[in-house]
Amino acid sequence: MLETKYYHDLVKSFPRMEGKNVVITGCTSGTGLVLARTCGKLGATVYMLNRPSERATEALQLLLNTDHSKAHLVPCDLQNFDAVHEAARQLNALIEDEGCDVLCNNAGVMGLPDRASSNGYDVQIQTNHLSHFLLTSLLWPALKKAAAKRGEARLINHSSGARRMGNKPILAKYFEANGGHLGGDRFPGLQKWQRYQQSKLANLLFTYALMDHVPKEYEEKIKFLTAHPGPTDSGLQAKTVSAGGKGLFDKYIIRRTLKQAHSVEDGTSGIAICACGENVKTGDFYGPAGNGKSGPAVLLPAERDKESENLLWTLSLKATGIEHFFG
Repeated sequence: MLETKYYHDLVKSFPRMEGKNVVITGCTSGTGLVLARTCGKLGATVYMLNRPSERATEALQLLLNTDHSKAHLVPCDLQNFDAVHEAARQLNALIEDEGCDVLCNNAGVMGLPDRASSNGYDVQIQTNHLSHFLLTSLLWPALKKAAAKRGEARLINHSSGARRMGNKPILAKYFEANGGHLGGDRFPGLQKWQRYQQSKLANLLFTYALMDHVPKEYEEKIKFLTAHPGPTDSGLQAKTVSAGGKGLFDKYIIRRTLKQAHSVEDGTSGIAICACGENVKTGDFYGPAGNGKSGPAVLLPAERDKESENLLWTLSLKATGIEHFFG
């Protein structure tokens, strides 16, 4: 168990969140669960978007019975666009009157073999980015409603230090229906990590693309934010191994991460600042300074790439079938 050095003091600086609705994807464990518990303890109503499972039920009961928080479980499988539509339909019905104050696109998978989702896209790309792109569009009316009622709403994307792996820009083939045909499962298994890099870069560039496309009347009211956790012992590494990530390069990546890792609470600091902190601004990017290093979450310089941002926006619209993102 790693010592938590920064998170508890950080949480003490946050204001109360009564009357706010917080939606978090991927919160059965790891940073998502820490954020859900934090927001719940601060008084927010938490909507937990997870695939149906025993772990999802246990996470909900933890908030309800241990933390005595207000929480709801909304089934959501990010590997299926129809399931995302249904989750958004249920969620919009639950928060119809009050809207969504915070949407944290936190869920992610890492280092998975080359296989297709039910929609034909790479499972890492669809889970980590495309389905979050779709979910954000479907919840846009709820974000608008919260902003109108309480002055602001926040959209948070959770990136990773892996966004810089190889310094690759957005490459179109990874965001097209090529799942299962992208290769890289054989030695040395580098392509699965290229797909992970693309998905995590997409998380950051999605935020920047939103800033350029949002209707003018919502520029100040809805804040688009990004965080990365730094090397964190979140349990994601174990899922990579159980999914077949047992090659030499897989072991190197996981060993390197865990060697430098900080606690899951400290890894949650970035998204917690974005969700709960005061005085955040659209475009802010929080996480440990220095690539691959642990430490407190700080405000980081922007990492814009207009060409990749525009390409990602176009590819994401096509993949998700969205004609009007802000419709």
